[in-house]
Amino acid sequence: MTKHKDQRVAVLVDAANMYHSAKNLYKRRVNFKEVLKAAVADRRLVRAIAYVIRGASNDEEENFFEALSNQGFEVIIKDLQVFSGGARKADWDVGIAIDAIKLSDHVDVIVLVSGDGDYIPLVDYLQAAKGCRVEAMAFRQTTSSKLIEEVDDFTSLSDNRKFLIGR
Repeated sequence: MTKHKDQRVAVLVDAANMYHSAKNLYKRRVNFKEVLKAAVADRRLVRAIAYVIRGASNDEEENFFEALSNQGFEVIIKDLQVFSGGARKADWDVGIAIDAIKLSDHVDVIVLVSGDGDYIPLVDYLQAAKGCRVEAMAFRQTTSSKLIEEVDDFTSLSDNRKFLIGR
């Protein structure tokens, strides 16, 4: 499918998912500025949201959130949940899905920056019921193959080192 300059785009980034994928695969960080630039692809950006998890609330974490904001993202923070048995939970799947559905009436394209296969029903809904084009960007090695099949376009962040920072 063709990308054209009049398309209205929303970019929804599961920042923790991308951070951990880059760290585990390459021992590097994600260049979110380049990710946003590639996601928008000279189209009309309506919203760019980075969903993050606050753990220990340290300076490094706060600097990361500020850097995302400075790169053009609206940063939405969720605190890490720690349960009495020591189990920890931190994901944004439902929040991202709800925001994608809300935004679908105002955009032509939703770009999910995540490789999580849990988004497949969302992708199907946005395409069939809302008429939105859905694109995904993620590291191919950590992306659901079914998600790649379902989206209208997939960009592998593994294919270009510009999406990584550090050694």
